[in-house]
Amino acid sequence: MPIEPGLTHELTFTVQESDTARFSGGETLPPVLSTPRLIGLMERTAHQALLPFLPAGQTTVGSRVNISHLAATPVGMRVRFRAEVTAVDGRRVTFKVEAWDALEKVGEGEHERFIIDEARFAKRLAEKRTL
Repeated sequence: MPIEPGLTHELTFTVQESDTARFSGGETLPPVLSTPRLIGLMERTAHQALLPFLPAGQTTVGSRVNISHLAATPVGMRVRFRAEVTAVDGRRVTFKVEAWDALEKVGEGEHERFIIDEARFAKRLAEKRTL
């Protein structure tokens, strides 16, 4: 089955202290799910949506995010993430991403990933390290 618009994947996650703005940014910030962690989990959800469709030796990397963090989520609350493929253009796959906690939508936006060849990617990284 090819990767096509409409493909969806969901991930559920419980917010831990280590996922908070306070943990990563300092004591003056609230102990709620941080925006970078929200974005990272949206990316993970999109990546996992594609994995069953990729042959051995391929994976995906994120290339663009446009996310709105709409509401705070406290430690201990579960968050449901959803990624839906909206477009496929060669190796580029675009997603609508959303997240909800037990009470409300907490995040939404668009995310783009590229399908890559792992060996070629590793070779380019190795070359970059020698510069």
